[in-house]
Amino acid sequence: MGLRTIISERQRRLGFELKHLRELAGLTAGEAAAQINMGRVQLSQIETAKTNILTPRLRELCNLYGCTDKDYVEALVAMSEATGKGWWTAHKKRRSLDALNTAELEANCTTLRVHQSMLVPGLFQTADYARALFATPGLGFEQSEGALEFRMERQRVLTQENPPTVHAVIHESALHMRFGGTQVVREQLLHLIELARLPNVTIQIYPFTAQTYPAFSGNFVHAIPSVRELGTVLLERPGGLSYLGDSRSLESYTRMFQHLSENALAPIDVSLAPETHSVKDSLALIQHVLYTL
Repeated sequence: MGLRTIISERQRRLGFELKHLRELAGLTAGEAAAQINMGRVQLSQIETAKTNILTPRLRELCNLYGCTDKDYVEALVAMSEATGKGWWTAHKKRRSLDALNTAELEANCTTLRVHQSMLVPGLFQTADYARALFATPGLGFEQSEGALEFRMERQRVLTQENPPTVHAVIHESALHMRFGGTQVVREQLLHLIELARLPNVTIQIYPFTAQTYPAFSGNFVHAIPSVRELGTVLLERPGGLSYLGDSRSLESYTRMFQHLSENALAPIDVSLAPETHSVKDSLALIQHVLYTL
């Protein structure tokens, strides 16, 4: 079997984790490979995700490296044995690798933490709002109906069986951007309120009046699977997405999101009677913006 030429984020992350475990154990690739009767080159190719690893071999390596966390090891096994196939497979030839990686990460997480400063997050966008974004020059979006279809399919993760918990902090700036015109924005803001009715969705607005804003690094999504150490932070860059999975970055973005949530307005809660709403909660701010449209 030849070496991979296209490497998914899941495959890259598995290799990264195995290399990290080896380095923590204080072994070189040659030393580790020799102890399980594997060639050094083969182990290097596994660590760079250019080739796969059989489950017995993976368990051997984890045992050699002194990894005793059973949940973590089983999560690595699941990553290794996964086919990478899902609803997104039908779009494989037409969508970018970043788009496919995003869909796979969302499908396999238990929690999503989302921060957006200028746009409504993709998982929350109406078709008309997304279409307007795709048609706007200079934003870097794929401009095709296929891209719109892909984005709409991604949103099924919100209502699938055992959906992830999704917590989004959206800066007030995003509420005022007029992509697609007034009616499109109005329908989009009403859609945010409807999405907040889902038991697994929490939406907070970060107001202009907040005294601090701890997310100057830009927009990000923190996809957290059942084993939190294997979470991934997706950063939006002009040339595509960047993926962070090292423990320092995960801790940093966990703290950043906590600060965002603490300083944002109270979440949209449509279950409360109007008179019980705080004057300055997320729903009140959205309703105010709706009034001005």
